Amino acid sequence: MIRSIHLLLLMTLLLSACSSVENIAYMQQVTKQLKDSESTNNLSYEARIKPKDLLSITVVSTEPEASRIYNLITPQLQSQTLSMGTQLYSQPALQPYFVDNDGNINFPVLGKIHVKDMTKKELEEYILEKLKPAFTQELPIVTIRINNYSINVLGEVNAPGTYTTINERLTIFEGLALARDMTIYGKRENVKVLREDSDGNKQYYTLNLNDKNIINSPAYFLEQNDVVYVEPNQSRSNSSKYGAAESFRISSISVLVSLVTMGVTIYTATRR
Repeated sequence: MIRSIHLLLLMTLLLSACSSVENIAYMQQVTKQLKDSESTNNLSYEARIKPKDLLSITVVSTEPEASRIYNLITPQLQSQTLSMGTQLYSQPALQPYFVDNDGNINFPVLGKIHVKDMTKKELEEYILEKLKPAFTQELPIVTIRINNYSINVLGEVNAPGTYTTINERLTIFEGLALARDMTIYGKRENVKVLREDSDGNKQYYTLNLNDKNIINSPAYFLEQNDVVYVEPNQSRSNSSKYGAAESFRISSISVLVSLVTMGVTIYTATRR
């Protein structure tokens, strides 16, 4: 009888351990040998410009006078006198371009440019083509960056918050890594992504992080201002109904009941 009880407890512990690993492991469906078509995502991601984006646009050339008018300099004091008479000089900063609700920016000389849904490369090539007549020697270099490329991570993660990236290319796993990964109470198979498209429409996506085909999801690459929400599992939902003291008392009572039951069973078996 005692051996049977020990064996039952051991099996229970093993099953619990297996269940825990199954619930927290990522990409469980990925096998050791995948076909090339399954293991790679052939779609290269490029962020597209949306209304309310902030764009940094710089024009650099061998003709400083010709390129200066195309770089917006933020008005600011160029020097500051300290109490000891020392002069501090600050570098001029570039003023970002705000994309209005119609998807336009006002660019010096060129005027209004419709940039909505364009990639950075497409906009760089467009501006470069328009600036060709203004430069007599070499063509300028046009560089564009999206300054507000950030995501919001909420729910069952170790460090919820807003995170900004300079790469302008962020996967769901990289976004969770910025939030120091999910807790063990997060639902890996039910991660929500809230996204606002360039027309202002809200879109919801549900990601299963255990599925190997997640790389083909439209939400695998996160876009600027995406909201990632990790839903709590049933264990966390149940525990939220009680405070820390109540949870401790319930756990203690459960352990005591198990010990008493085991003692009675062992005593009854030895009496027989």
